Amino acid sequence: MHSATLLLEIGAVLFGLGLLGRFGRRFGISPIPLYLLSGLAFGTGGLVPLSASNEFLSIASEIGVVVLLLMLGLEYSADELLGNLRRAAPAGLIDGVLNALPGAALALLLGWGPVAAVVLAGVTWVSSSGVIAKVLGDLGRLGNRETPTILSVLVIEDLAMALYLPILTAILASRGLRGGLLALAVAVVAVSAVLFVATRFGRGVSKLISADDPEALLLGVLGLTLLVAGLAQELQVSAAVGAFLVGIALSGPVAHSATQLLAPLRDLFAAVFFVSFGLTTDAHKIPAVLLPAAALAVVTTATKVVTGYLAARRAGIHVPGRWRAGFTLVPRGEFSIVIAGLAVSSAAVNPKLGPLATAYVLITVVAGPPLARITDTALFRRWIRRPRPLPAGENPAPDFRSEPSARYGDANPPTHSGGAGPGVEQ
Repeated sequence: MHSATLLLEIGAVLFGLGLLGRFGRRFGISPIPLYLLSGLAFGTGGLVPLSASNEFLSIASEIGVVVLLLMLGLEYSADELLGNLRRAAPAGLIDGVLNALPGAALALLLGWGPVAAVVLAGVTWVSSSGVIAKVLGDLGRLGNRETPTILSVLVIEDLAMALYLPILTAILASRGLRGGLLALAVAVVAVSAVLFVATRFGRGVSKLISADDPEALLLGVLGLTLLVAGLAQELQVSAAVGAFLVGIALSGPVAHSATQLLAPLRDLFAAVFFVSFGLTTDAHKIPAVLLPAAALAVVTTATKVVTGYLAARRAGIHVPGRWRAGFTLVPRGEFSIVIAGLAVSSAAVNPKLGPLATAYVLITVVAGPPLARITDTALFRRWIRRPRPLPAGENPAPDFRSEPSARYGDANPPTHSGGAGPGVEQ
């Protein structure tokens, strides 16, 4: 009977997701908010809570994040990654300051104490790599010139989380300075080892997997990715970072063929990830914290837009691409929920922090995809192209709109090492 219920629930979820995806694309909207809201409707405190399929959906959602980040890694080479990280390091610092401070300030204003401030700073700091990867794919922006800058910011955040999470765990467990330093040392060694293997032995890793046999290729790439992600998680490093670096390590025909084979799996598991996220939320607890969560979302939406704009400007991207980068970085997701979950389970913070973090993430994730599309609207394009007064003595900039290479508003051509090929900007 349990097996029959499990199959019925999973079948209903997947079929419903298919209908929602078709509905969203028919009306030109991203299906991500629809997936999240459907999960909220059938989660704890929802209309018809699911029971038998919770464990399956939870595991599938973890695989979804791993596959999403693997696909992102396949788009770029190790040299491109290191080059982008060096260029984006100042933007990563600005990102941390602008987006962590609002969360810490709110926790202190609510009187929740310094530990809660550290927790909420992490919740508001990190964008959702999974949601953003899906948005970039849905909008056809994987080949856009601002996309490497976006990915650089995300990778810096994920690497920062590899250092932040062990320290946070030590603080929550009251292990003191020694425990925190030991956790930090383990995280640094693990991340450095994975980066070293990805950059130095990437060709050798690719040779272990044949691109001639689709079945062996699919099993090999997916198995290697899950193995590295699990090892990274065991060492208190993000599984997403491990998956991303596996994608970076693979190159040539292996990366190209893997991208084509994994695309359907990415769509399946990514959809399950977003639904599972909504299922874990108790809808009854959200109204009490909705106002501060909404205020925090407004403030940190603005700070993320500023972060993306400045990072893209530093990379030489023109104005439209800067705005696209800023709005794309708005959603928070998997890391924010993990951070809040660690804090709530430790009972070291105010119990309202969990519902507030969940409401905050839902607001940013639901609002994120529509905000990312704002730059495609005719009204926004007219606004950024409107004439602006120039300071005295300054010559007007050339009109790039007549040049095909600049009509997208960017300065550098897209680069690809993996399999997707150049994307087309919307």
